[in-house]
Amino acid sequence: MRRIVIDTNCLLAILPSKSPYHSVWTEFLANNLEICVSNEILSEYEEILSEKTSPTFADSVIHTLLNRKNLVKVSPVWRFNLISQDPDDNKFVDCAVCGQAEYLVSNDKHFNILHDVSFPPITVVTIQEFVKKI
Repeated sequence: MRRIVIDTNCLLAILPSKSPYHSVWTEFLANNLEICVSNEILSEYEEILSEKTSPTFADSVIHTLLNRKNLVKVSPVWRFNLISQDPDDNKFVDCAVCGQAEYLVSNDKHFNILHDVSFPPITVVTIQEFVKKI
């Protein structure tokens, strides 16, 4: 089973049923995909979903995530601080490494620096690239 960390903007993109990326969410709900999260990531998901949609919808998504057996809860023990342009993005990197994720899914350009990092190994793909892999 594929294990990923998904950036918040990509999470927003996979939720609408008419989205071309919705297959990522349906694969997760079908237990064909594992999503890694840390407490920091869950907090950001809830905050941004509440702002962009509604608090009720945000609660529903967080509840769905937390009640799936294929949600991998990660407590990063290392802080790699690889992204200096937007240090807040480091929580996704730390979760991907400590959660042994196959992919970090993000369309954020700040993650491009990871293509040049040999350690720790992190494979960053866009949501468009990831949809082609599933």
